[in-house]
Amino acid sequence: MPFLQRTVHCVTHHVRVTLHGLSIAVVAWLGFSGTAFGQAAIPEWCRPLPRPEYKSLERVPIGDAWFEVYKVAPGVFAIYEPHQSEETISYLVLGEKRALLFDTGMGISDLRKVTNELTRLPIVVLNSHTHDDHVGDNWQFETVYGMDTDFTRQNARGSRQDAQAEVAPDQICGNLPKGFDPKSYATRPWKITSYVHDGDRIDLGGRSLEVLATPGHTPDAISLLDRANGLLFTGDTYYPATIWLYRPETDFAAYDASLRRLAALAPQVKIVLGAHNIPVASPSVLPRLVTAFEAVRAGKVRPTQAAPGEVIYSVDGFSFRMRAPEGRK
Repeated sequence: MPFLQRTVHCVTHHVRVTLHGLSIAVVAWLGFSGTAFGQAAIPEWCRPLPRPEYKSLERVPIGDAWFEVYKVAPGVFAIYEPHQSEETISYLVLGEKRALLFDTGMGISDLRKVTNELTRLPIVVLNSHTHDDHVGDNWQFETVYGMDTDFTRQNARGSRQDAQAEVAPDQICGNLPKGFDPKSYATRPWKITSYVHDGDRIDLGGRSLEVLATPGHTPDAISLLDRANGLLFTGDTYYPATIWLYRPETDFAAYDASLRRLAALAPQVKIVLGAHNIPVASPSVLPRLVTAFEAVRAGKVRPTQAAPGEVIYSVDGFSFRMRAPEGRK
């Protein structure tokens, strides 16, 4: 996602665009007053919304204004949270016998209620990784699969500190849902009911999803491949904005290997579905992403300063937020 040049309060933000001015029409589309926690100013990241790419997607009406739902492929719904700076996207994938929910978003509103509007099938939850903005409503579901890593098990205990950063005034575009208490907001603990591993296949009945371990962003990062339908769900390994690779759990070598693995699949893929900002991308981005990251690792790209101790590397339409090299901190 394009990045916003500002002080960052949340540990895993991805939505970053700097534009100036917001028309009344845009405010009306958001359906909010433009104030949150008594904050009169509109956050900069919120100004370019709505994103024009959504005009070409089929919107599905639902009853909760915190979310927007789009049908992005047969039997696949993108559940988008445009009113928080992550602009997180979760995916509900339908089979004939059950459905898989790939990520559960922020946990700010009632995701279970939304999925009940979209399907009556039993739902299995699987997370692209376990940063707080992807697991917020895991606790609402009885069946939650997890990668067999210590990172996953630790995060399943929940987090208050990370969650609180997500609802700082400059992270919300408009008002929070009615009845939501930001002071008590935390990522609730959830129970892992079964572990999955690289290469496992999840049968939904008439549809099979293959688990691809794609570590780097986190140790437990995965992608999902629907080979029959040419769909690749990439989580935070790829999304159309600045990719965050500055956290202590980031592993550059693992990330590079994961990018190469996904790029090798590009000829088999019709649509790439990332976890933030915009849900659909061309598979041609995958080999280009490999080349861009290689250029950064080879020292061919000059960084620009971001937050203290962090820099942005921009190349060929991609950008990576990383820890600053020694001497630039």
